[in-house]
Amino acid sequence: MLRVERLVKNFGALQVTREVSLEVPKGLRHAIIGPNGAGKTTLFNLIAGELRPTGGAIYIGDQEVTRRPPNERARLGLARSFQRNNLFSSQSVRENLLLGDISARATGARFWPLLSKEKAAQERAEAIAEQVGLADLLERQVSELSYGAQRQLEVGLALIAKPQVLLLDEPTSGMSPEETGRMLRLVDALPRDLAVLLIEHDMDMVFTHADRITVLNYGQVLLEGTPEEVRGSDVVQEIYLGGEEE
Repeated sequence: MLRVERLVKNFGALQVTREVSLEVPKGLRHAIIGPNGAGKTTLFNLIAGELRPTGGAIYIGDQEVTRRPPNERARLGLARSFQRNNLFSSQSVRENLLLGDISARATGARFWPLLSKEKAAQERAEAIAEQVGLADLLERQVSELSYGAQRQLEVGLALIAKPQVLLLDEPTSGMSPEETGRMLRLVDALPRDLAVLLIEHDMDMVFTHADRITVLNYGQVLLEGTPEEVRGSDVVQEIYLGGEEE
């Protein structure tokens, strides 16, 4: 569902991404880890279209999207949550999901008065709220939600477009243990036909819930393998697991 081939990103003389290649097939939960400055967020921004690569190629399914903008990638099935919440804080959970539905369907804000009352749109919003554990908070204003609930809504906004590939940027960052548990259950319950690529600092989550792990160091792939292979690597232990995650 997602393929990255020898991706390079230079900022002037500084090479931040160094010929990174990876594949995420349908149903796989693929985690990216690495120390501060490893280039994880830059890689996500390249895949999402927020940055243009210096070299290499990006494919969603069989479509090359290397030079396509984020909105075109979204229409081809790519969705993303961000490290920091990107929500309409003065609106309700329901209204956020309806606005996400309008954006995903490219219907435009001028149709908001009609679509906000459309039964099918309301049902989609309610189904996503149920999926991410917010069914009881649909009418709650986002600013009144806990941080963990806001993160759940962020995932809901990504899911409402029915993506084929989902990028999760540190989904448990800043959460309490209880909130982390809820997010882990949410990720585990995602449809198995969805390819998931995530950046995560919580090593317990990575080793317990990821199917495959890519370790980045100074912008290049140090190792890719199963959780067992990565955990057992002396090089990874030395370079990453004793350090800090960005």
